[in-house]
Amino acid sequence: MGIYFIVILVIFLFLQHFVGQHIEVNGSSMENTLSHEDHLILEKVSYRFEEPTRFDIVVFRPYESQEKEDTYYIKRVMGMPGERIQVIDGQIYINGEILQEDYGTEAINDFRAGIAKEEILLEKDEYFLIGDNRNNSTDSRDETIGPVKRDTIIGRAWVRIWPISKLEVLDH
Repeated sequence: MGIYFIVILVIFLFLQHFVGQHIEVNGSSMENTLSHEDHLILEKVSYRFEEPTRFDIVVFRPYESQEKEDTYYIKRVMGMPGERIQVIDGQIYINGEILQEDYGTEAINDFRAGIAKEEILLEKDEYFLIGDNRNNSTDSRDETIGPVKRDTIIGRAWVRIWPISKLEVLDH
């Protein structure tokens, strides 16, 4: 019996570390897509073989909390490596063109443009991540977060498992 328990524990830890993990959304920064206390499965495999794509919902460890193992943020990829991004009159611009998307529920207030008031050139390993609740999200527009390095992205939000009434594979 003891050996079976150890084998199951090792398999569980392997899957948790390399394949997927359960996370709980804390806060409203991704509403209306994700809500406070939604439970998700974070998928970790695909980003070992490919890069995040625009509009993926990703989980990352913010710079200021690298030493805190349990601090993660969940946001949507808006800007890709090598792109220029800026917020003008509440709209997101990529390389001088308005980004066509409908994930945010409202235009970005001028005071929430943050560091993106000025054009930002993303480096080859940087992504610009923004919460869907544009005026209630601490994200890449905030100077304490800024553009997010690729190696801090842990995985992609894959499936909402709770509440059961909202069980779904997430749209990216």
